[in-house]
Amino acid sequence: MRHVHGRARRAGAALAAVLTWAGLLAGATGCTSDGGGIGSGIGSGIGEMFGKAPAAEDVIRIAPGDGDKAVPPDEKLSVRVPDGRLESVKVLRSQDARETEVPGRISGDGRSWRPEVNRLAPAAKYTVDAVAVDGGGHRSARHTTFTTKVPEERFIAYVAPENRSVVGTGMIVSLEFNREITDRAAVERAVSVTAEPAAEIRPHWFGKDRLDFRPQEYWKPGTEVTVDLDLRDVEGAEGAYGLQDKTVSFTVGRDQVSRVDALRRTMEVRRDGTLLATVPITAGAPTTPTYNGKMVITELLDVTRMNSRTVGFGGEYDIPDVPHAIRLTSSGTFLHGNYWAPADTFGRANVSHGCVGLRDVKGGGAETPAGWFFDRSLVGDVVEVVHSKDKTVAPDNGLSGWNMKWKEWTAGSAVK
Repeated sequence: MRHVHGRARRAGAALAAVLTWAGLLAGATGCTSDGGGIGSGIGSGIGEMFGKAPAAEDVIRIAPGDGDKAVPPDEKLSVRVPDGRLESVKVLRSQDARETEVPGRISGDGRSWRPEVNRLAPAAKYTVDAVAVDGGGHRSARHTTFTTKVPEERFIAYVAPENRSVVGTGMIVSLEFNREITDRAAVERAVSVTAEPAAEIRPHWFGKDRLDFRPQEYWKPGTEVTVDLDLRDVEGAEGAYGLQDKTVSFTVGRDQVSRVDALRRTMEVRRDGTLLATVPITAGAPTTPTYNGKMVITELLDVTRMNSRTVGFGGEYDIPDVPHAIRLTSSGTFLHGNYWAPADTFGRANVSHGCVGLRDVKGGGAETPAGWFFDRSLVGDVVEVVHSKDKTVAPDNGLSGWNMKWKEWTAGSAVK
C-alpha cells in the first residue's frame, strides 16, 4: 500500500476545536475486539456481513504474486477475474525513487488488464491496485507489490520518500537495499543527505539492509532536502557493486502533528502549532492495544482490504473495502475509516485490534471525520499515540525512528 491518491477537497471550513460526529449504522469491524459489550456485537456482524464473500485474492488474480522478489523481466504482468468484472486497475513502477504509472487497458469484457508493454523493467518495484465486482455482486480491492530482478552482482537502494514529493515535517529518509550490505561504512560514505536551510542530518543502520537519515528534531516547514546516491561501483558486499548514481529531492510542507490519546479516546490535530480539531476515535481493545509512540504516515490509500491473518491474528476479520486507510507501521498499524462500528463507539470505547479508527461511511465520505483527516494528511506527518497499555513502537517498525534519543540514533552510524 504505497501510493497517495489525490482527491477533491470537498470538506468545508476548518473544524471547531471539538467535533461531534453522528449517524452511522452498526456493523462488523476490521480491528475489533470480540469480547463482550460493543465488541461482541460488532464481532458477530463480521460473519453476517463478510462471511460469504470470497477472498479478494480469489476474486482478483494478479501476477506476479504479492511480495515476489527478483521477478525476471520477461515474466508477464496481468490482472484478471474468473467472473465478474474489473472496475479499475492502477499499476505504478518505482525506480531510483521515481514513480511512474504503467499504461495498460482493461479488456472489453472487463475480465482482464494487461500493460501496453509486456516486458518488466529490471531493478524496479511495482505496485498494483485493483478493484473488482465478482459474479455474486461482492466488491473487492487488492493491493500487491513485487520487485524485479537486479542484474547479477549488483545492489540498489529503494528510496523513500519519492522524488519531488511534498512531505510532512516528520519524514525520515529511508534506504532499503535489495541485499545485505556487509561493508556498511563504504555504502554510508556514498550517500549524502543535505538540507536548505542547513540542518545536521545523521544516519542510522537497522540491520544490514536498511539505512535511515533524520535531523535531531522535526524538519522545518519549507526545507528542501536532497539525497545524493553515489553508489555506482561501490562494493557493498563481497563481489557485489552498487548500480545507482542518482539524486532524489523533496520538499517539507506544513507542520502537522496529531496526538491520539487512547485513554481519552480522542485525537488532537495541530497544524503549525494551532489546534484544528479534537476528533473522537476508537483505539486498540485491552487485549489488542495500540502501540504508544511517534509514528510517521508512510502511505495513504483511498480503499484497501484488511485481513487479520496477514498481521498475525486468526480469522477474526476480513474487510475488503476499508476506506481512508493511512499506514503508520510496516507491521500493520493503520489510522483508518470505520463504517461498521456503532456511532457511539467513537470517543467512548476502544474496540480495535490495534488500529486507530475514525467514523466513516461505506465507500468513504469526504466530510466524515476519516475523510476530513485523510484530505489534510501528507506522507511524513506524525501521529503520536499516548496513554495506551502497550509498549512503545519499535524504531524500525515503519518510520518510527523519532522514538530513539539522538545519542542512540547517532550511535547507529557505521562510520566511526
